[in-house]
Amino acid sequence: MTQQAAALQTYNNELVKCIEELCSKREELNRQIKQEEEEKDRLQHDIRILSEKLSRVNESLAQRLAARATFDRTIAETEAAYAKILESSQSLLSVLKQEAGNLSKATEPRRKEH
Repeated sequence: MTQQAAALQTYNNELVKCIEELCSKREELNRQIKQEEEEKDRLQHDIRILSEKLSRVNESLAQRLAARATFDRTIAETEAAYAKILESSQSLLSVLKQEAGNLSKATEPRRKEH
């Protein structure tokens, strides 16, 4: 029986050693899981913060794009109106010169023809 007892003791020691190794590996795995969960939480927090910032930037950008579109429309309308004013001024100047010429002719003393 001594041999059997020795074998049983050896098996028992190996079994305890294997259980301790498994427990050690499990603890290491738990440590890694905890680290990754903490990193996941940090990343989710960062994503929330960045999403909020992105939302604010998108809102601001939309407002600025709308303002720029208003500027572009106002500038285009003003330039078109100014072009019409220049065209009208040119027409008015031409008509005024023509009328001034006609008035000059009408007010010149008539020469007697010989």
